[in-house]
Amino acid sequence: MRKIRIGTRASRLALWQAEFVAAELKKFFPELEIEIVKVRTTGDKILDAPLAKIGGKGLFTKELESQMIQGAIDLAVHSLKDVPTELPAGFKIAAITRRAQPFDAFVSNKFSSFDALPKNSVVGTSSLRRAAQILSLRPDLQIKNLRGNVETRLKKLDAGEFDAIILAAAGLDRLGYSSRINELLTEIIPAAGQGALAIETRADDEKIFSLVQVLNDEETCAAVKVEREFLTEVGGSCQIPVGVFATIDGGQIKVRALIASIDGQKIVKTSEIATLEKIDGLGKKIAAKLLDSGGREILNELILKGAD
Repeated sequence: MRKIRIGTRASRLALWQAEFVAAELKKFFPELEIEIVKVRTTGDKILDAPLAKIGGKGLFTKELESQMIQGAIDLAVHSLKDVPTELPAGFKIAAITRRAQPFDAFVSNKFSSFDALPKNSVVGTSSLRRAAQILSLRPDLQIKNLRGNVETRLKKLDAGEFDAIILAAAGLDRLGYSSRINELLTEIIPAAGQGALAIETRADDEKIFSLVQVLNDEETCAAVKVEREFLTEVGGSCQIPVGVFATIDGGQIKVRALIASIDGQKIVKTSEIATLEKIDGLGKKIAAKLLDSGGREILNELILKGAD
C-alpha cells in the first residue's frame, strides 16, 4: 500500500489531529504517501445552538463515514469524545492513540482561577457535562452557550462576552495555546475518551486496519473501554450530563463517574478501583451503581423535561 487518504473535519484542531496521525504513520511507514481530505460536517455548519439540541456526537462523524463508504477516504481521525459509543454498521474504531491531557481547562483574562470568579460571573461552555459540574460547585455562576472552534471561542472571550470559558486542555495544548490555561479543573470529571484520538475505518478494510494498528495504545484502550461501556449503559450523549474518567497505574484501574441534572443541583458520583483482571464489565457495574443510587431518577427527569 503506497497511498492512503485521511478524512478530517476542516477546523485547525481537527487538521492538527489528522496531521499528527499522518506523521506518526510515516515514522513506521516512511514510504507511505498520505493525503489529508477535509470534510465539512453538520456539527461544523450549525454553530448557533447547543449540541444537545441539534443531535449530539454523530454530527461530527456521519459525513466522514459517508466519504469512507463512497471510497473518497480510507480512514477518519476523530477526537474520541466526539465518537458515538455505537458506530453505524460497517465501521469500527481501528486504533486509539495514547491519551493526552484529559482534563478541562479554565481560561480567563480577568481571573486567575475558578475559585476567584466573583458571584454572577458569566462562564462559557457548550457542554452539559461541564455546565452541570460547574453549577454544582458554584450555583452562583451564569452559564452561557459557547460554540465554534477553539480560536472562535478564545476570540469571544477576548471580546468580553464571557468572564471565563471552559475548554478541553488537550485542544489548547495541541494548538499552541497552553499559555492561555489558567488552571486545570481536575475536580470536573472529563468526558469519556477526552484527550485521546480515534482512528475509524470501514469494518471490511483489513489492510487499513492492520496499517493503523501500530498507533494503538493498549493502556488508553483499556481505560476508554471502561469509560465508553459506562456511557453506553447510561445512554450517555451530549443530551445527558455525565462524566467518566479512568486511569491505569501499577496493574490497577481507578474510575470516577457521575450523573447530574442540568442545573447541577442533583448529582450522584462514585469512584471504583479494580485490578486489570477485573476490567471486563466494570463500566456496566459502575453505571448500575450510579443508576441505583439516584442516577436513574435524574435521567428520567431529563427525559420528561425533554418531552415537554
